[in-house]
Amino acid sequence: MKLDDFYGELDARFPRELSAEWDNDGIMCRSGDETGRVLISLDATDGALRYAIENGYTTVLTHHPLIFRPIRSLDGVGAVSRRVIRAVTGGINIISLHTRLDAAAGGVNDTLASICGLNVLGTFGSSDAPTLGRLSETDRIDVAELAEKVKISLGCAAVRVTGGGTACRIAVCGGDGGSMIEPARLAGADVLITGDVGYNGAEAAAETGLAVIEAGHYYTEFPVCMALSAITEKLGIESEIYEACPSVIV
Repeated sequence: MKLDDFYGELDARFPRELSAEWDNDGIMCRSGDETGRVLISLDATDGALRYAIENGYTTVLTHHPLIFRPIRSLDGVGAVSRRVIRAVTGGINIISLHTRLDAAAGGVNDTLASICGLNVLGTFGSSDAPTLGRLSETDRIDVAELAEKVKISLGCAAVRVTGGGTACRIAVCGGDGGSMIEPARLAGADVLITGDVGYNGAEAAAETGLAVIEAGHYYTEFPVCMALSAITEKLGIESEIYEACPSVIV
């Protein structure tokens, strides 16, 4: 399949119109016209690119953009500069979807809610990403018990819980959920399940009555790789998921 055709299939499922205004996504790097075999990864890290080159993959499909901020030079000094050089010299195409993959049906947050056993009833978000998060309702549950279920569902070593009490209206936003605290509160959520919001953000949220469960950026977003793999299979494209969490709890 041609790279533009493959990107067109992805764009039909995850429209560019859903991307936040500040985002940078799409075809990050074009090193050829054919899609070839696809390696699916949360990030286009040096390790992922090396693996793609060594194992005959032509395209790397990621959630996080390879290029998010402008690059001033390709001197091989910074991490992004090195990754771009490795992709081009290794003949690797890179497609990144980012916030449109968060917001679209079947993307990051639908997948996260499903894995956590939550039924999605609606969306919530900020002014520039109104459908980014997901809302769910369940029988009233203790926040600590919910946190334990999230930890087991995502397979992470630990979660951080700020606030307590019970919850029945649950907000879900994978990755960095700091900007979703106020929208979640305004949506009537009792608890926000997310990747990370930081100490001060979580503390402030808890003071307003919104408990926060932080399960880690990687763990809340990585499951979408399975959804992307299913799409490539339907298109008849061979793919593999590259799994490499950048940090561990010791």
